[in-house]
Amino acid sequence: MRLSDPRIKPLSMARLTPEQAEVLAPLGAGGVIPAGPVLNIFRTLAHAPKALQAFLTWGNYILSRKNDLPPREREMVILRTGFLCRSGYEWTQHVEIGLRCGLTPDEISRLKAGPDAGWSAADAALLRATDELHADQFIANESWAALLGHFSEKQAMDVVFTAGQYTQVCMMLNTFGVQLDPGQTLDPDLLKADGAR
Repeated sequence: MRLSDPRIKPLSMARLTPEQAEVLAPLGAGGVIPAGPVLNIFRTLAHAPKALQAFLTWGNYILSRKNDLPPREREMVILRTGFLCRSGYEWTQHVEIGLRCGLTPDEISRLKAGPDAGWSAADAALLRATDELHADQFIANESWAALLGHFSEKQAMDVVFTAGQYTQVCMMLNTFGVQLDPGQTLDPDLLKADGAR
């Protein structure tokens, strides 16, 4: 975690404006994403309810079947991006999702090591593209060709869309100091990151 305390505290569900309540309504307590308490990320972003509403529209594309990446591969991109961005919150949330989408605990652990950690050619191409997007905001020609050797052009586009979305999410989480939700434990590899305060 970059910060041990939030810079922007999650809103109390008992003290919402009507606009904040409206945008948060489908996000918990029996709502669509997820059922249960409203997550800290959403209660933090609801300080800017119009921004949260726009954010949810694009985020819902990334996490839906409209994204042509299979769920396992989508979660590989998200988790690798979260780890590279040193976002403890993102990593913690998506480890659970990744397991539900078919990643094994060993694969989740190997995601930290990157594309050369014993992956299939398709998985390595996916992770190499993700690493290049993080490092240079660009996938090199050789890596793009390798990606297209295993994925459709639309799926390759969705790699870029997914990595870009979750880079933005990590920037918000890290900078706003969003803390883990109750009952979650931070991965020891993300306890301290460069720039931690």
